[in-house]
Amino acid sequence: MQLALIIDPGKCTSCKQCELACAYEKEQTFNPAKSRIRIFDFHEEARFVPYTCTQCDEAWCQQACPVNAITTDHASGVKLVHDNLCVGCKVCTIACPFGTINYNADTGKVIKCDLCGGDPACAKACPTDAIIYSDIEQSGFDKMKTWAAKTDSGAQAT
Repeated sequence: MQLALIIDPGKCTSCKQCELACAYEKEQTFNPAKSRIRIFDFHEEARFVPYTCTQCDEAWCQQACPVNAITTDHASGVKLVHDNLCVGCKVCTIACPFGTINYNADTGKVIKCDLCGGDPACAKACPTDAIIYSDIEQSGFDKMKTWAAKTDSGAQAT
């Protein structure tokens, strides 16, 4: 079983509790700018989408790092940044197609989600369950089940 953050943008209210929890967990400050998860705000549509590192199997950030400061925890699949090796060159931030690895000017190192070592603060803080930490394979099954239920009820209504 592989656990991952499962994000449901339809449940997000942009309360920013996830950002605050992450910033406090990682930087001991309630400053959303220090968070490893962000809420993308689509003003026109009044929609909000939490986003963070997806822990790519073929992580471009990891492949681009010239000093091998990003490694994979093979048990969890999490890509970890080792501060003692990171030289702050920011090549990984350029390589990430999703923009989820960022430079921390206070430390001169990069930061990204590491799933809080298996107990993500963002998921615990989310009051609407827009972010949950769950079995990634089960989440796909749950989505299929939900879609099938909608399809089935639509067929019965005709």
